[in-house]
Amino acid sequence: MLSARDPVTALPARVLVAGVSGVGKSTLAARLARELRLPYTEIDALYHGPRWTPRDQFPADVASLVSGEAWVTEWQYHAARPVLAARAQLLVWLDLPFRVTLWRVVARTVRRSRSKQPLWNGNVEPGLWHAVSDPEGIIRWSVATRGKYRLLIPEVEAANPGLVVVRLRSRAEVERWVRSLSRAAGPRPSAGG
Repeated sequence: MLSARDPVTALPARVLVAGVSGVGKSTLAARLARELRLPYTEIDALYHGPRWTPRDQFPADVASLVSGEAWVTEWQYHAARPVLAARAQLLVWLDLPFRVTLWRVVARTVRRSRSKQPLWNGNVEPGLWHAVSDPEGIIRWSVATRGKYRLLIPEVEAANPGLVVVRLRSRAEVERWVRSLSRAAGPRPSAGG
């Protein structure tokens, strides 16, 4: 397993971002897609149907996604994780302190609840009470699952010997590693040519 201090030696074409709810997976995945000039697919948009029901097409959509030569997405959903990891070249594990992730997931939930910001397939955040009281509420889920990646990541790394895993433990490490990746990717083409 690599850390932020390890140099980026090869640019990946298929990238996963892992971590507990609220850690910033989607934000980092979209940023990595821009830096590497790769297509980004938000896996929540593939999973959630109307009224937060799982979409029947989810397994087929994941299979279609991973059949591509280049992509970035989040490493989520039990049924999708093995399929995603089998094709990925890089898994970035956001293992930030829980106080950071808890603050982020609460702030995001409050912001989305107030704004009624549409998420995936017409869904909106159910609200703060749901987030803390319902067993599947996002804040409660984040608290309950905060330690699972310490078990899952070594397992996926052992099962996929070609998968490079980078563990980032702070916002500073994230920034340092993304800068290293940006340098390795080289300058972006200019807008005019």
